[in-house]
Formats: sequence, C-alpha cells, structure tokens
Amino acid sequence: MKKKTNSGLKIICLNRKASFNYFFENLLEAGIVLKGSEIKSVREGKVNIADSYAVEKDGELVLINSHIAAYKQASYSNHKPLDERKLLLHKKEISKLIGKMQRDGFTIVPTKMYFKKGKAKIELAIAKGKKLFDKRAAKKNKDWNRDKARYIRKTS
Repeated sequence: MKKKTNSGLKIICLNRKASFNYFFENLLEAGIVLKGSEIKSVREGKVNIADSYAVEKDGELVLINSHIAAYKQASYSNHKPLDERKLLLHKKEISKLIGKMQRDGFTIVPTKMYFKKGKAKIELAIAKGKKLFDKRAAKKNKDWNRDKARYIRKTS
C-alpha cells in the first residue's frame, strides 16, 4: 500500500511582511467565506493579504483589506476586490480572540492562505506590533546570521 507524501496543502499566498512587523503569540486555522468568482480568482492565485487584518463585527470575525482580483469571465456577477470576508471559526474561539483584542491589545493578522482538501483556508496569527527598535534588532540578527554562515562556508 502506498503512503501519501502530499499533505493536501496548496499554498496560495504568504504574508511575509507580517513576521517582520509583528510578534506572533500563536497561530490558528480558519475557513473563509468566498463567492463563486472569488474562489475562481483564488484558484488562479490572484490574492494579496499583505495589508489585511481581522476585526470583530456583530460577534463575527471579518477579514478586511484583503485583495482578491476580479475574475475576468464573471462579467456582471463579479465581486468587489476589497470586500470584507467573513472568517469561519467556532463561537468559543471567536469570543476568546475578541477578548484578547480588547483586553490585551493584540491584533489578528493573516499569515498565509491555502487550500486544504479543496477548501480555502487562512492561517491567522494573534500578534502584537513590533516597535522600530525591535525591527532593527531583528534585521541586524538576520544579517549577522547570513554573514556568519558565509564565513563558515569560506573557512571550511
């Protein structure tokens, strides 16, 4: 019997800027409600979640500022690229996230969007913003690690 090597994940887009701008406390997976023309665009990979974030509206979490390009063949039934999109989570998870946002000053940032068993999913990070000196220190560390690897490669 053959073992499955593919985990069933097909990554659509990543938010590399998020790890530079935020400290992540933990990650969680959520579903996302999409219209027909939106899912067609997502399958083509025309998605940008770099500047997006999640907020609470009427007891639900909504993804704001995520750009899904208009689907060319949808004509009159097309969607708006910067529409708000509802996130699918359990009620307890939503209330816990809302509490963290209000009490502790955390924000919810998407880190990547992917397909899992044919369904569009989004990975959310509960994050706290970095200050300017934190960003400089992270960049300095990254540069030093790169230079250190270069020195080790040259000497051996």
